[in-house]
Amino acid sequence: MPKDQEINIVQDATKHPMPPMTVPQSQTPTVTRLGLDDGYADTKLALADGRLLAIPSRARLGQAGVTWMREAEQTIFEYETQGTIYSAGAVDGEPTHFDGYVTSGLNRVIVQHALQSAGLAGQTLHLVSGLPVRAFYRHDGQRRTEAIANKCDNLKLPVRPFPRQGKQRPRPILPASVAFHEVIPEALAAWYDYVILTSQEGVSLDADRVNAPIAIVDIGGRTTDYVVVQDQGVVHGASGSLNRGLLDVKQQIAQGIQDTFGLDSLSEQRVAAAMTHQSIRLHGKAHNISELIQIAQGELVERLYAETRRLLGQGAELDRVLFVGGGSAALAKEIANWFPNQQIIEQPAFANARGMLKYLQYVCEEQPNYGR
Repeated sequence: MPKDQEINIVQDATKHPMPPMTVPQSQTPTVTRLGLDDGYADTKLALADGRLLAIPSRARLGQAGVTWMREAEQTIFEYETQGTIYSAGAVDGEPTHFDGYVTSGLNRVIVQHALQSAGLAGQTLHLVSGLPVRAFYRHDGQRRTEAIANKCDNLKLPVRPFPRQGKQRPRPILPASVAFHEVIPEALAAWYDYVILTSQEGVSLDADRVNAPIAIVDIGGRTTDYVVVQDQGVVHGASGSLNRGLLDVKQQIAQGIQDTFGLDSLSEQRVAAAMTHQSIRLHGKAHNISELIQIAQGELVERLYAETRRLLGQGAELDRVLFVGGGSAALAKEIANWFPNQQIIEQPAFANARGMLKYLQYVCEEQPNYGR
């Protein structure tokens, strides 16, 4: 696509103008661009070099309390932000599903840990992240400007990684620093991923997809987002968020295991592993928990189906219903036949992160503020 070709994409039904979609100018080598989907269950990155990375959104207050004999064996890492020390990695994480998570120190540390895991230490970053639809828009379609600004500013606050530990002298680690940060609605990011096509030949906008009425159902950790895009605008009457997601399944399974086996508590990591393997080992014996998982998933699916029908109806007037998010992968069989015109996007857990990167590269105007 020619560099000076302009393609206007309207972000919502109130017709707020957006910058034209253009091929970006030459990029400064010291700046790294990425899409960041900092979800309540997992934090996903999409980088311009094509890499996709996900880590559990898992961290807790306090030091690790572990001395590592070899640096290669280290699985828990320490960070400091605003005078508070956190541990991230293979820890029993603090709950992330609370309203202030996206502006918390816990969020900053988990994001920094993801950036460090991607090898971005010491780099200057330009990134786009998201908010759930109802956290981004008011009921009348106006943006929640204060909430958006607060999230933008949160990741610009410094997070200092502690030196890596081992037998050798501790090795200082440089933080990854955010110079530019823009926030867009999470499910709308998946729409950008769907309509902006990239290949070895370049980037293009699929005109048929842009003009068609499309619904995006984003099943995440804490929330499930719905966005309907028609005539390049968000139809707010058919869009919104349901406060349900895979973390509800996880909590229900944890409670079910505790009740079944008479346990006072159960670590978050053990629950995650039990869900993966559909069994848990207690007192030296393996116990099948597939029935608990099916019950918990069934209850979530029932809630999601009811909300999906309420907002989208039969979907007859929609060209396509796109399912994205980690929940769409985990519940693929359960949601397979909701609409005759539905599609589960390839690698659905990364759809938002990919769309955020495309938005950053081809839609928004980057105005870094290194002083903030």
